[in-house]
This record gives sequence, structure tokens and C-alpha cells, in this order.
Amino acid sequence: MQTLVVLGSIMMFLAVALGAFGAHALKRKLSADMIKIYETGVQYHIAHGLGLILLGLIADRLEQSSLIMAAGWLLFAGILLFSGSLYALSITGVRKLGAITPLGGVTFLAGWVMVMIAVL
Repeated sequence: MQTLVVLGSIMMFLAVALGAFGAHALKRKLSADMIKIYETGVQYHIAHGLGLILLGLIADRLEQSSLIMAAGWLLFAGILLFSGSLYALSITGVRKLGAITPLGGVTFLAGWVMVMIAVL
């Protein structure tokens, strides 16, 4: 379960770095609409990075720890797909990248459902 805590910590480091990059380097280069999209990516990145750390901390206490690990990998994939697509969309302006975002959202949802199943 140490893997989830380490992965979550890496994700949080990247979320803070990308958030600072957006606030300082991109603020003057992107439109307000694109900054909002970028910030949404950062918000979900932070929330699910913290979720990874939480899952790593509770995994040892649950009988279904393999489900928690799988849920953690789904959250990680969700960060890559959801937040990653929003970062790419906002920086490049390629609207087609927005088609990837819902896949990340579904991946987040699947991960959280898996957590519920593991706990119940």
C-alpha cells in the first residue's frame, strides 16, 4: 500500500507544480476560458492525488486491499486522462482533446465505486 502513498505524493507534487505554473506562467498567455479549464484540471488532480494517499493509508485496514489497490490505479488513470486532457486542451487550444476528459471522469467514478465495494 506504500505504492499508493508514494504515487499520491508524486501526484500532489505535480499538482502543486502545475498549479503554480498555471498561475504564474500561463495566466498572461491563455484566455480566461482556457485558464478556467486548466484550473479544473488542477482541482481534480489535487482531489484525486489526496485520494490516492488516503487509499494507501486505509488499505492495510481492509480485507479487500486488492480492490483498494485497483481503485488507486483507476484514480491514477483518471488523473492522467481527465486532468491531463484538460491541461493539454487549455495549452494547445485543440478542442478535440476534450473528448478524452469524460473517459477520465468515468475512470474516477469506477475507482470510487470500487472503494465503496471494498469497504462494504
